[in-house]
Amino acid sequence: MRSSRRHPLLVPVVLCALAVLAARPTGATEEDGGPGTAAGTEVARLYEEAAKATERYERGRREAEALRTKAQHYEEQLDRQRRESAALHEDLGTLARAQYRSGGGLPVTARMMLADDPDELLRGQRALRRADRAVDRAIGRSRRAEARLAEDEARVTAARQALDKRNDELADLKTEIEGKLLAARARLEGEADASVAAGSCPGAVRLEQPERRPSSAWVTPVETYELSASFGSGGARWANRHTGQDFAVPVGTPVRAVGEGRVVRVSCGGAFGIQVVLRHPGGYYTQYAHLAAVAVDQGERVEPGQWIAQSGSTGNSTGPHLHFEVRITPETGSALDPVPWLERRGVRI
Repeated sequence: MRSSRRHPLLVPVVLCALAVLAARPTGATEEDGGPGTAAGTEVARLYEEAAKATERYERGRREAEALRTKAQHYEEQLDRQRRESAALHEDLGTLARAQYRSGGGLPVTARMMLADDPDELLRGQRALRRADRAVDRAIGRSRRAEARLAEDEARVTAARQALDKRNDELADLKTEIEGKLLAARARLEGEADASVAAGSCPGAVRLEQPERRPSSAWVTPVETYELSASFGSGGARWANRHTGQDFAVPVGTPVRAVGEGRVVRVSCGGAFGIQVVLRHPGGYYTQYAHLAAVAVDQGERVEPGQWIAQSGSTGNSTGPHLHFEVRITPETGSALDPVPWLERRGVRI
């Protein structure tokens, strides 16, 4: 976000330069020209890389599962082939024993000499030829089965090797993802704490929006979460009662606008740390607090499911989470229980 502010040359060059530097917002750089955008953009870039790595990891995990399924299929084929081969060998043994008992191994001349009459000899020859053909067929089936078995064993070996290689790659990729996420979260949290301590809100970090937006008019403020402190619960951290619903999520989790609306407040400091307040049709307001970064500017219109911030742990917070409130005014003290409010709009927490 570039500042549109311009400083006329009204004094000598040195004094003018000092005036310009003093007038520029804290955290601006020659490149970005906006408050906090250099660090915020870098953090967003790290998260984008981690998201892409996660996508590759998930795709690779699915491929590994497919390979595992294929290996299992080959194993089942091998078992069938082993059983068929064992049965064929048993058949061969049976035929060989039958031939031996019937004198199938005698030379034709000897059988002619021992035969009582020509018909008996012919019958013996036909029986022998049938037995020989049966043996030949059995031998052929056995050899083909053994060849298929060898091919299947080779495929199983290749599939297992590919699976092992893929698993190694996935392990390396997972380590890379975890390293990037840890680095990005630490950087994001450090920048957010520094901004709150200095009393100056960082500029909007323009997050790359998800490719698919929700089709419904109302959504949860974060996609994956665990519920922590609920509306109306007591505790030493609050002056009276807890005024919202907390969603336990890691630092940097994309925070979504629960519905269509307009940004009426972006502020930092105080018990809520960095926060965004939206106004929705019908006069209701939603608050998103303890953020690490914001992705919208005051006055901006937002759509359901649009990423408007990144979660954090700024302000009066004991750990990373999103504090979500529903109000009838933009100010504190007018909060409603957000869970039934969302449920009436078709969103189950």
